[in-house]
Amino acid sequence: MTAVTELIPARPAPAAVRAPISVARIAGIVVLALWALLAFGLLMTVINGWDEAKFLRYGPRYLHGLWVTVSLVGLSIVLGALLSIPIAFARMAKNRLLNGIAYCYVYLFRSTPLLAQLFLIYYGLGSFKPQLEAVGLWWFFREAWYCGLFSFVLNTAAYQAEILRGAIESVPRGQHEGAAALGLSRRIAFRKIILPQALIVALRPYGNEIVLMMKGSAVVAIVTVYDLMGETRYAFSRTFDYQTYLWAAIFYLIMVEGLRQVWAVLEKRLTRHLKR
Repeated sequence: MTAVTELIPARPAPAAVRAPISVARIAGIVVLALWALLAFGLLMTVINGWDEAKFLRYGPRYLHGLWVTVSLVGLSIVLGALLSIPIAFARMAKNRLLNGIAYCYVYLFRSTPLLAQLFLIYYGLGSFKPQLEAVGLWWFFREAWYCGLFSFVLNTAAYQAEILRGAIESVPRGQHEGAAALGLSRRIAFRKIILPQALIVALRPYGNEIVLMMKGSAVVAIVTVYDLMGETRYAFSRTFDYQTYLWAAIFYLIMVEGLRQVWAVLEKRLTRHLKR
């Protein structure tokens, strides 16, 4: 007998159905369009309101203010990083007194506005002129730039201490146990194993802190420091042209974007071993 197999014709494949565009995608397109429209409007405003005389007169002052801002923020971040190391270790210490002092410091500077801290240092300590002169510190606290630097260092040290503490504590406990099993001392294990992993975790928060400090540094203009915002206020007081603030915003945008690009390259390089 010959088996006869009945051939059943296969159903034709249905036409490809297009997936509906999600609401999030539409919202993203709308946001991008609005940003593009805003950027175009700002560009046309700058072009139409270009005044070469004002540019030649106040351009050098903007560059000077830019340098003051960069130097102030750069020194604050470096000195704050050095100060944050002992604070972070004190926060992780088992000694209750040491831990409590570090906790109060971090809590105080993270819970109060930077402007209030600047005023307390500049105006508050300025009222103790005889006492500061007696100990030879009046030369420091009489200058607005030094007061701004001091307040920035104290403020960013509190944030950086918490960033460093959180990054170190995020390293799995097994890394400590593995280093101990290999016979490594705690100091070498921390420097060679724990700290490199912690810094990778802390890289993005550190970048965010630098960006926030760069934008927050504009408060020193209130205490007569001629940083970028201080020079902008000076130019506006002479011209009453709102575009002086527009130029300041462009400078801040360039600084933040440049820092973001540098941080992206740095992060890509330091985490290249984590990518397949």
